[in-house]
Amino acid sequence: MRELLAQIDERQAAGREEAARLREQIAQLSEQLTAVERRLERLEITRETVLEIAEDSDPGGLEPLPSAYRQILALFEDDQHGLRAKDICEALGTGTENRHVEGARAKLKRLVSRGILTEPGLFTMPRPAR
Repeated sequence: MRELLAQIDERQAAGREEAARLREQIAQLSEQLTAVERRLERLEITRETVLEIAEDSDPGGLEPLPSAYRQILALFEDDQHGLRAKDICEALGTGTENRHVEGARAKLKRLVSRGILTEPGLFTMPRPAR
């Protein structure tokens, strides 16, 4: 009987250890989920702000940005230093051949001409002064 109780105790201890490990994984996943949800929220706010600015700067109203442009703008959300056209290609996985880089550069230049990005050497998204 003691042997049976000892086995039950061992199984309980193993179960507690597994439960603690799973709780730790859940906590880590919850933190990761919260971070991703915050990033998505910031991206949505950025998208809405860009569209508002675009509408305000053109009384006729600008067409919403095509998805390729929105993908490019999303890369600037967490960027603090500026990006090159080649950086955009690498991040989007479009390839880094000259034709891809020049296509990305053309899109970036269009965003500059619309006042959405600036180009003081590297392409950057203007940040509000804090």
